[in-house]
Amino acid sequence: MISNKCKYAIKALTYIARNDDGTKAVMTSDIAQEQDIPRKFLEIILRDLRNNRILESKRGKDGGFRLLRPAEDISLTEIMRIIDGPIAMLPCVSLNYYRSCDDCDEKECEVKGVFEQVRDRTLEVLNGKTIKSLTLD
Repeated sequence: MISNKCKYAIKALTYIARNDDGTKAVMTSDIAQEQDIPRKFLEIILRDLRNNRILESKRGKDGGFRLLRPAEDISLTEIMRIIDGPIAMLPCVSLNYYRSCDDCDEKECEVKGVFEQVRDRTLEVLNGKTIKSLTLD
């Protein structure tokens, strides 16, 4: 299950992608109001996305946020990993955050194979979806 923070990050990025006309950054207050995201929580999310080079921010009169890369180059997988960490449901099947299990022999584990399949199917869907593709839905 993804966190509310991750869901809000995806909603905010989709909103920014739809509303960035290239002349004026998208304001936090507009995102919060239009996407029904608590403003203080949104500020934390946007800061995390800026710190991970997904967004750039500008202060002042025409301040707000803009995507640093084209929306078609930002996958849901990338956003989920930034906000929530591993995609895999078990640490022993994670591609980026692997940790061995303390309670079993991975070579003989009945559970691992199933969750590798879940991970692979999940990544297949998420890697095929970008912020741009969500603006078209």
